[in-house]
Amino acid sequence: MATRYVIEQTDPLTLTLLRYIIGATVLVPVALAARRVHWRRRDLLPIAALGVVQFGIVVALLNYALQTVSAGQASLIFATFPLLAMVFAAALGHERLTAMKSAGVGLTVLGVGLTLGEKAFLTAGADWLGEAAVLLSAACGALCSVLYRPFLQRYDPLPVGALAMLASVVFLAILAVPQGFFTETPALTVGGWVAIVFIGLSSGVFYWIWLWALRHGSPTRVTAFLALGPVIAFLLGALFLGEPVSLFPLLGLVAVAAGLWLAHLSPHQAFG
Repeated sequence: MATRYVIEQTDPLTLTLLRYIIGATVLVPVALAARRVHWRRRDLLPIAALGVVQFGIVVALLNYALQTVSAGQASLIFATFPLLAMVFAAALGHERLTAMKSAGVGLTVLGVGLTLGEKAFLTAGADWLGEAAVLLSAACGALCSVLYRPFLQRYDPLPVGALAMLASVVFLAILAVPQGFFTETPALTVGGWVAIVFIGLSSGVFYWIWLWALRHGSPTRVTAFLALGPVIAFLLGALFLGEPVSLFPLLGLVAVAAGLWLAHLSPHQAFG
């Protein structure tokens, strides 16, 4: 919701870079103040690469796709994130596929589709390259969520998050140089700066929480909660931005909630 509020005042790359600069400013000092981390040198580059992919490549692919794909359609394609995480986790031997998890994740995708309504099926001006870019973006994010797990078993989520986000800031800063990020001051209103600070602070804090969750839960069950994003964004947009309300988002919320419940059932709970 905050992104929708401020996006007209700046470009996507500037917004993304400011967001993660603030997020890194939150995480890095706290990580440095915590007890010393005994890093294995061979782990530093992979963790930094995961941060670059998750915050840099994923965003770049989405920005490319949104030139030709509607936001609603992109959101629906990106909602396959937990499905892809489930497939990757099973392929790499990190978790076992079950009927309940598969059905639950499928319901969350249906819930996102209901929330978006007709926006999810707008195809005017879309092309297969844009749609493929959204799918590849979701695949990159899902794979990162799975690949983080071994590092989160060795290290606390806080320093892992700080290193990954700091690496993404360096990557995004390089991309922003040609756009004059370091020579021109963003033309933002006071409200715009407040929105960006809020987005940045929440990015830092909740990315740490996200990694903590990945450390203690399976990638499929954790990423399934991403389906709540479009639903809650729609409801907040209706509440604070005056966006129109319909029955479909409420049905979407019910479907997402049911999907999350199914995804977290054990076989014994489901059939016992």
